[in-house]
Amino acid sequence: MADGKSPISVEALRRKLRAVTGLLRDRAATDSEKANAEALKARLEGQLKDAGAPAGDWSDAAFRLGRKVGEISRTAAPPVAKGDWTDNVFRAGRVLGRGLKKWRAP
Repeated sequence: MADGKSPISVEALRRKLRAVTGLLRDRAATDSEKANAEALKARLEGQLKDAGAPAGDWSDAAFRLGRKVGEISRTAAPPVAKGDWTDNVFRAGRVLGRGLKKWRAP
């Protein structure tokens, strides 16, 4: 990077932000610790914003979940034809034919 800072992954920034938020919620933390945590939290949020990362709230998680479900629901195999009763008879005939072929084979 041109400014001399090492690149930090978005996940690492989010982990640090969660840790700082946990410190802010801690009842045993002193006022100076909370003030330092507030400053660090603001700096981390700025870095996340500069990185162009999504907000990381529930809508981001729902979006990712929807994408994964869409990928899973699309299969590589063609869909099974759902026609009339002849489709089932055709499939049964193929299975029986394969079975007979294996039975007759030496």
